[in-house]
Amino acid sequence: MRRSILTAVLVSGLTVLAALGASAQQDSVKRKKFDINYGVGITIGEKKDSTGRIDQSKGRFVGGITFTRLDIGFSKLIDNGSFSLSPQNDFLDYKAGKTSHLSFDVIQMGYRFNTNFKIYVAGGFDWTHIRLKDNITMQKNMPELTYVTEPIQFSKNRFSSSYVHVPLNFELRTKESHKGRRWYFVAGPEIAFLLNGKVKQISDERGKVKVKDDYNFAPFRYGGTVRMGTNGLAIFAKYYASDMFDSAPQKGVKNMAFGLTFGIN
Repeated sequence: MRRSILTAVLVSGLTVLAALGASAQQDSVKRKKFDINYGVGITIGEKKDSTGRIDQSKGRFVGGITFTRLDIGFSKLIDNGSFSLSPQNDFLDYKAGKTSHLSFDVIQMGYRFNTNFKIYVAGGFDWTHIRLKDNITMQKNMPELTYVTEPIQFSKNRFSSSYVHVPLNFELRTKESHKGRRWYFVAGPEIAFLLNGKVKQISDERGKVKVKDDYNFAPFRYGGTVRMGTNGLAIFAKYYASDMFDSAPQKGVKNMAFGLTFGIN
């Protein structure tokens, strides 16, 4: 059931994001009941002047449902400060080009002090997908992160984690140009809570296999994010300062992510 809900939310978010370009062309008269930030959310607390345009000169609380800040990029593991895995963690060796990060927000609440500065807290989901190189299977219900070497060849061997994240963002943005363009700089810390871990494998011998467990992923995680961009598109970088796993042999293994953000606002 939880997977179905998450899938529905993701599909809804992607559908709304697909309308970015079209929604940006709508004038403010067609949006008097609520403000749709670049077509990716419904915001409350916006005040409008007599022409129907949003009054951004005064401080106000803002928030609501939002399918935005869709981050798509790559993940990198850092083993005690090195991008090279230590011998004891070499089984986590992965295909860099297929190890990915995906996240998006579904709700936000904050305060806009003026047209250039806003603070808000958000809530959403994120996934890290590690494409393992070796033909191994992570073992569930083990006190430490444990694996067995398999005598078969996997065409896909993906080791994943999913979290509910709660970021606190500080947003600076420039004045709007005569073409309606603004530049955004957003940074802040976040905390996250583990939903589950998952192994997904595909092979000729076993077909498609999916197994869920916590796999000793850290139940609580903290880190920070930086974004910079304009007109609904940005680049992002994330670093998680906490250990990636609760398992003692993996102490010091952390991860980071970088890529593109769709729907920055």
